[in-house]
Amino acid sequence: MTDNYKDLSITREEVLTAKTKGQDELKRLIQSARNSGELVFILENIGSIPLSFGADCFLSLIEYENKDVRFWAIKNLGKLKSIELLPVFMHIINTESNTSVKREAVSSIGRMRRTEAIPSLISILKDSDPKIVCQAIRGLLVFKGCKEVDTKLKALKDHENEMVVSVIKKEYFGNESTKKDILPHYETYPFLVNTVVKGDVRDIMHYVPDQSVHLTFTSPPYYNARDYSIYPSYEAYLKFLADVFSEVYRITKEGRFLIVNTSPVIVPRISRAHSSKRYPIPFDIHHDLIKMGWEFIDDIIWMKPEYSVKNRIGGFQQHRRPLAYKPNTVTEYLMVYRKQTTRLIDWNIHQYSDKIIEESKVPDNFETTNVWQICPKSDKVHSAIFPYDLCKRVIEYYSFVGDLIFDPFGGSGTVGRTAKKLNRRFFLAEKDPVYFEYMKSFQRENIFEGTPTHFLTLNQFKSTIL
Repeated sequence: MTDNYKDLSITREEVLTAKTKGQDELKRLIQSARNSGELVFILENIGSIPLSFGADCFLSLIEYENKDVRFWAIKNLGKLKSIELLPVFMHIINTESNTSVKREAVSSIGRMRRTEAIPSLISILKDSDPKIVCQAIRGLLVFKGCKEVDTKLKALKDHENEMVVSVIKKEYFGNESTKKDILPHYETYPFLVNTVVKGDVRDIMHYVPDQSVHLTFTSPPYYNARDYSIYPSYEAYLKFLADVFSEVYRITKEGRFLIVNTSPVIVPRISRAHSSKRYPIPFDIHHDLIKMGWEFIDDIIWMKPEYSVKNRIGGFQQHRRPLAYKPNTVTEYLMVYRKQTTRLIDWNIHQYSDKIIEESKVPDNFETTNVWQICPKSDKVHSAIFPYDLCKRVIEYYSFVGDLIFDPFGGSGTVGRTAKKLNRRFFLAEKDPVYFEYMKSFQRENIFEGTPTHFLTLNQFKSTIL
């Protein structure tokens, strides 16, 4: 608001009293306002207006210099729900420069709920501002089922704005976006539960049914950074990841999450005559994920202590010459995506019993920001192990007790062991036989405690399905 309410000489009670006394008294109060701050205060506190009131109180304010005055004047005009005001609102829409004021005029037409307003709302669909178009769609959806309205709205499925397309797909094409889950949302297939399969994850997922997994949390192998992640080219590496996450999309349940931990990676130079190359992996795979249908939700920064990362700043510390600055990289990304759906998060939550929801509540002292300070972990077998605390947060924040957690690059199995400890179930894939045997060694140490864990080759896994 333009002016501060602390300098007002009028109270909310006076505004309501004037309204109770009738239209003339309210008009007099409006005209007595000393400045735009008082005017906004009066207009904002009028509340409901008897339909018997005329528009005279507010019409003179729709051209007011202060945008907040214009906004509240139009909002109060809209409360009258008078079809006679349709030309007034259309004039505002065609001449107003402020988006919020313009949207309120469109909203006022929609609140009339009159068939006479349909042509006007349809004409607004051509507006260049997608927020205005969405407001017109909202007004037209009151008449969903009317052939003219349905035809005009369905045509917007090819609109250039993603929010417009999202609304139209939800209202008219929602059943096309997701295959029907043949299992209850909270369930999965028994042959996947607490299972580790050795083999190429792309071959393994071929045998996993649609909508089997509740949460995928993984860290893909970094491009040509370690012996177990050598690819002929960066493009080949990105295609590999796209192939994997496309299948993950298929096997993920409607509206559930994929969380990918990665970061830019440096490929060392081959000699002092050449430069090293830094590849922005999280930014390059993001585009492919969006094209598959994953919806971007959040970026979480995993921050490590500086002593735990490779020192890149040493040379610069000595000479401090511009252009040669290379900071120590203490962060990785946890990119959070949700499988596309027309349903809200509440729908996913309500698929569970009250008992499960209560058992799955996140404990106190949860992280409130998107910067998570957690020490990395490694051992003599695997140089980049998921820290337990990192897995614990992700699994607690993005799954329910009993859910199936998938890691397509199982590594040392931390995702599986953490899932089991948190009363979830897990399904892991791992190509490297060394890591596969390493996970089996934890079974012998009874770290995969409770119900048995199945360690299977790809052929053995296929036989459990048949």
